[in-house]
Amino acid sequence: MQTGMHTDTERCVRAVQSKDARFDGWFFTAVLTTRIYCRPSCPVVPPKPGNMTFYPSAAACQQAGFRACKRCRPDTSPGSPEWNRRADLTARAMRLIADGVVDREGVPGLAGRLGYSTRQVERQLLAELGAGPLALARAQRAQTARLLIETSPLPMADIAFAAGFSSIRTFNDTVREVYALAPSELRTRAPRNRPAVTVPGALTLRLPFRTPLNPDNLFGHLAATAVPGVEEWKDGAYRRTLRLPYGHGIVALTPTPDHIACRLTLSDLRDLTVAISRCRRLLDLDADPTAVDDQLRADPLLAPLVDKAPGRRVPRTVDEAEFAVRAVLGQQVSTAAARTHAARLVTAHGDPVDDPEGGLTHLFPSTGALAAVDPETLAMPRTRRTTFTTLVAHLADGSLNLGVESDWAETRARLLALPGFGPWTADVIAMRALGDPDAFVPTDLGIRRAAAELGLPSTPAALTARAAAWRPWRAYAVQYLWATDDHPINFLPV
Repeated sequence: MQTGMHTDTERCVRAVQSKDARFDGWFFTAVLTTRIYCRPSCPVVPPKPGNMTFYPSAAACQQAGFRACKRCRPDTSPGSPEWNRRADLTARAMRLIADGVVDREGVPGLAGRLGYSTRQVERQLLAELGAGPLALARAQRAQTARLLIETSPLPMADIAFAAGFSSIRTFNDTVREVYALAPSELRTRAPRNRPAVTVPGALTLRLPFRTPLNPDNLFGHLAATAVPGVEEWKDGAYRRTLRLPYGHGIVALTPTPDHIACRLTLSDLRDLTVAISRCRRLLDLDADPTAVDDQLRADPLLAPLVDKAPGRRVPRTVDEAEFAVRAVLGQQVSTAAARTHAARLVTAHGDPVDDPEGGLTHLFPSTGALAAVDPETLAMPRTRRTTFTTLVAHLADGSLNLGVESDWAETRARLLALPGFGPWTADVIAMRALGDPDAFVPTDLGIRRAAAELGLPSTPAALTARAAAWRPWRAYAVQYLWATDDHPINFLPV
């Protein structure tokens, strides 16, 4: 699997004929005779190869006049792994579009965040994805609209507004064009066995992923490091508060064998698209576990770890600035101590929220609120206070950007230039906040201990040299190495 796979006709035809779900989201099959487009794993009888053409995005299919298949529902495929493993212009643009930037700020806002002209961004996206930013955002709006139509009792006018459409007419026209059904018909055809909503105002939906997915370290890490008031593990679900562009939200995420069950409560429905995007990013749901595991399995010392529990993901974050602050709070202290430091900040400076289920109390403090904190009130060594105050000042004034559009190498260099930031802190932030799949922490005590037990080099320099063969998936190798320990981060809570 690689960039531009849709141009490899022979390989795409083989994937479609074998109904290989691993390729869902990598490309889309448009059928010339029926004028519909499908995911590779569509359950219907595959069309003749001469009647297939392939596109890199749903938006490109829609622009070419194809409608979404009603059987395989290609709009519900996992996202392409490309956008979370690359740091070039196209990948950064796609991460921003998924985060709703085009809907909120328009194409000029997207281009401004990327540091390119509008024309350059449009030309690059059109060349690689067959659609410009407006078409890609429109396809995302259509997908959000369908999700709300089928999973919520909201009136159509509210759905149009929540999905980002400027008018009811545009909403109706887009849904008809993309799905060949009116919004009311989509609702009528929706499955009747939807899960009951136990929390008033909550939206219940399914987040797809490519199998396998090992939930142990993914949810174990989030639960073991949960900050009281902001996060909790309850009734088999990881729950947390979300700071969003138009308001706030609370999400509950529950692992199941074939999807992640997601329950969202939002103060403003316009935040639905970005909330879903951030939850997918948190759980690394667009990863390609086959590509990752195949490469790591090639190392004979890692192979038994991969074979024992394949499909490990990198636990990430819903808020990059929050994670960076928490990484500093966790320097040279235990997981429990880091949680205590963070909980004090939350109680003193976080924004209170109402949780219908009662367990969550605050949003994590904004960078503006943290920049105003009196350093003398922080129960930590003076040098770490300096690290903390310098970080939040740079985050608050915008001179340090950790958003999804950030360039990984450049941002890591900026972090290392801050007082108190060594390679461990910068690389942990690169791995879990920036989303760099190749971030590596050879100085981490747990990694060095695991390396020694497995017979890998245990000194940072020698281990880094050995890990060159794991690139570009060293962040995933970290998860397998950490999992050799009996720390709570590696286990689903009971």
